[in-house]
Amino acid sequence: MKLTLLAFGPLLLAGLAGSRPATLPTLPSAAVPVVVELFTSEGCSSCPAADEVARTLEATQPVPGAEVIVLGEHVDYWNRLGWKDPFSAAGFSERQRQYARVFPAGSYTPQAVVNGRYELVGSRRAELAQRIAEAARAPRAAVALSRPTATTLAVRVGGLPPGTPATEVLLALTETGLATQVGRGENAGRLLHHAAVVRALRPLGAVGAGGTFAATVPLALAAGWQPAHLRAVVLVQERASRRIVGVGTLPLALAN
Repeated sequence: MKLTLLAFGPLLLAGLAGSRPATLPTLPSAAVPVVVELFTSEGCSSCPAADEVARTLEATQPVPGAEVIVLGEHVDYWNRLGWKDPFSAAGFSERQRQYARVFPAGSYTPQAVVNGRYELVGSRRAELAQRIAEAARAPRAAVALSRPTATTLAVRVGGLPPGTPATEVLLALTETGLATQVGRGENAGRLLHHAAVVRALRPLGAVGAGGTFAATVPLALAAGWQPAHLRAVVLVQERASRRIVGVGTLPLALAN
């Protein structure tokens, strides 16, 4: 399955299986990053309420012990119903279908997936907070990100929980502060303000047999993206269960 939504070029340095474990800082227990993936569409009249919930959770960080990281993934299957979402991509619809293979509820909008462990209607604020708190208590890997240069991102993963099955490492680039004046469809005439929108999502590789991964990858930022609003989010995700077992983030504007 192809997750790449934007071509970044080849990896500059790939981690090797069985390489020496990376030395990583211990993540503070008071701020465990938890990913909330919001599958949404500008063509869906129920989605703006979920976008508002996601924005509020990320802005206020109301869950003790967790740092909420929102990934707004705009699916493309609503585009045929009167309005083409400019942030939509087939790769997000496919990623949602991957989750539908492990969650009996299937795919719908607005759907929130918390650390690949729980799914629910994205506008259910109280239930989302509960699931975020539960996800923050699960064992996790350590993920460290840095910017060796202005155009590259260094990723290091270590300390996977014992018994973790085959995992992959993914990189998402998100942008906040985006809004659209919708002209047609169910939200015609509305100005929609979005939670952090995933601008690009790509696989970086597999975690090695020794439970570590290291790579330095190029960052190709498209014209029109606002650097002050961009963030890199790295996910360590089990291939079969789709559970996310590690998260790292880095604001790109502050890392130059």
